[in-house]
Amino acid sequence: MSDTPTQPPFDPGPTTLTGHGVELRPAVPADARELLSICPHDDLAFSPAFWGVSEAADVVRIIERFTADPTVVPFTIRAGDRVTGFTTYLDIRPAHRGLEVGHTWIGRVWRGTHVNPAAKLLLFEHAFERLGAIRVSLKTDARNLRSQGAIAKLGAVREGVLRSHLVLPDGFRRDTVYYSILDSEWPRVREGLQRRLAEIDGRS
Repeated sequence: MSDTPTQPPFDPGPTTLTGHGVELRPAVPADARELLSICPHDDLAFSPAFWGVSEAADVVRIIERFTADPTVVPFTIRAGDRVTGFTTYLDIRPAHRGLEVGHTWIGRVWRGTHVNPAAKLLLFEHAFERLGAIRVSLKTDARNLRSQGAIAKLGAVREGVLRSHLVLPDGFRRDTVYYSILDSEWPRVREGLQRRLAEIDGRS
């Protein structure tokens, strides 16, 4: 008889994640119009997945493409009855118990609120505590200093820069900054996110 602990299946979704004042539902094409209405178009210039989005049909195509990809789980972020943003699990690697959290954006009116830290807390909780993830990674365009600051604020460790990592539709060669959180670091990250949410709640 083996003494190796049984690990849960590494199957991130689709699933609905609820708590901390937000809900992450599997993204569906019917969400496209609401998502487009809050879409921060200039910020998404850093995101190859959302490059050139200008109408609901573009968002529908993105959601359909992500849904058809077995390595991606797309979510629509809601707070109360309002759509507030979008995020995904991607680069899902069951054999290595790893995944990435990315393609995340939050409507401007909800920036600085509980929405982003709450969504990240739900995604990390699900990955580490229910799926048994070893590693969760995040990445961003090296030019996107706001995103780098937000990722660092989560408590993720900056690993380095992949130079000329992606060629964008306009021909620009993008450098990509990688970050990660390991299972051994998760308790510290969880405590930091819970503290941030408590501070935000105290100010509201």
